[in-house]
Amino acid sequence: MIQIAIIMGSTRPGRRVADVAGWVAEAAGRHPAVKAGEAGVELVDIADYGLPLLDEPAPAVIGFYQHEHTKRWAATIARFDGFVFVTPEYNSAIPAALKNAIDYLYAEWNDKAAGIVSYGVYGGIRAAEQLRQTMAEIKVADVHAQVAINPFYDFDFTDSAAGVVAPGERQEALLTTMLDEVLEWSRALQPLRGTATHEKDPA
Repeated sequence: MIQIAIIMGSTRPGRRVADVAGWVAEAAGRHPAVKAGEAGVELVDIADYGLPLLDEPAPAVIGFYQHEHTKRWAATIARFDGFVFVTPEYNSAIPAALKNAIDYLYAEWNDKAAGIVSYGVYGGIRAAEQLRQTMAEIKVADVHAQVAINPFYDFDFTDSAAGVVAPGERQEALLTTMLDEVLEWSRALQPLRGTATHEKDPA
């Protein structure tokens, strides 16, 4: 079974990422491959890992992790075959917490596929483009299809001034296409993932 992590890319108090990622998980549960038991999806919240500003003395490419928070984060990411990153846009970029979480690891990301669900006033598209650049450096195949959530069109403000995430059928159709691509690439890259290993302790 292909395992896909839905990574919640913000740790800010009052964040909307839990709402958007919840919609992604709910809609993903209706995907034919998930319903057939051929794929599984799991929410992964970087806020649960208590990652400080990158504090590993060795570069992530070495794979010589010293801190327990890093080892725990690495063990989680290593379990998955692909990812859906759910990210807001902060000042035309991804949140620092998401970039920090990505930078902690290397081999655990390699030769896997990823899709992006972004959100913000402009749909989070500038954050998504920045995230694509980072994916290339960690050997993640980011798929073409993308979902951009705009609060003016994809939130329901009927009963709440803060609004409730309520993307329509068009957005779910885009998400389904994106998941199709993530699953296809995750399967195609399986032979390469078996060869990824950390370098030995240089000491």
